[in-house]
Amino acid sequence: MRTHHARAAKALDVQTEPGGEFWGWAGRTLGAPARTATGAPVWLRLVSAPEDKASGKLWDGALDAQHAFGDLDGHRPALLAVHDAIDDTTAYRAELSVRVDEPVLSDDPVLEHDLQLSDSWWKELAGSLEKVSAVDTGRVAVRQQYMERAIPEFMGIPALAVSGWTTAHADVHWANLIASPLRILDWEGWGRAPEGFDAATLYAYSLLQPDTAARVRTVFPVLGSRAGLAAEATVCAQLLQTVSRGDNLILAAPLRAWSDELRRR
Repeated sequence: MRTHHARAAKALDVQTEPGGEFWGWAGRTLGAPARTATGAPVWLRLVSAPEDKASGKLWDGALDAQHAFGDLDGHRPALLAVHDAIDDTTAYRAELSVRVDEPVLSDDPVLEHDLQLSDSWWKELAGSLEKVSAVDTGRVAVRQQYMERAIPEFMGIPALAVSGWTTAHADVHWANLIASPLRILDWEGWGRAPEGFDAATLYAYSLLQPDTAARVRTVFPVLGSRAGLAAEATVCAQLLQTVSRGDNLILAAPLRAWSDELRRR
């Protein structure tokens, strides 16, 4: 990965900076800060996959997002260039983006500390996600078949009818959000999902902080409504599934409480 990251930097005419290496899950991605020939700060991310799997939603997510959203009025780091390479049976894609030096709101998707975010920040987040929801796309973030399987298995209720499908970022959690100014990171998995899916996701990852969770519900009134019920059940089932695999155990109790509430509704 380091060798191909260096090759991609050369091909894209950027110079990586020392000390900023960042590895993604299972070594699948490698990112690092860099600068262009003119000194502009950028981020160079390399993703790898077997050659026969180097396609589809996750592989093309950032590129598709750039075409669909651009920089989302400054709230999404723009993708500047892409460089593809194949070595033996492994494909590598390098993505060069505008660099964001401000820290994310949480090192972990689950929020474990109190946040003081301005009314304007919440308004910008809601507005940005509303713009995302209105974009037409053939990409799919959540499949009906998954809902029909996971909701009964992990919540004990039938899969709910979806009143509306909209476009979602599909991974809105606190490790993908920056405060000042608002930035929304990680656009790999965006696509169509039940209405309210992004709001339900952010709510789920806020459950340990009741004040923030309540603020999410206030800012996104789709939560608690009939229209948002399918999205809430889907997100709850998704995270209960991760708990069953030994992940997000810290959320186990509040997720079960949320599941009980959704069953009553």
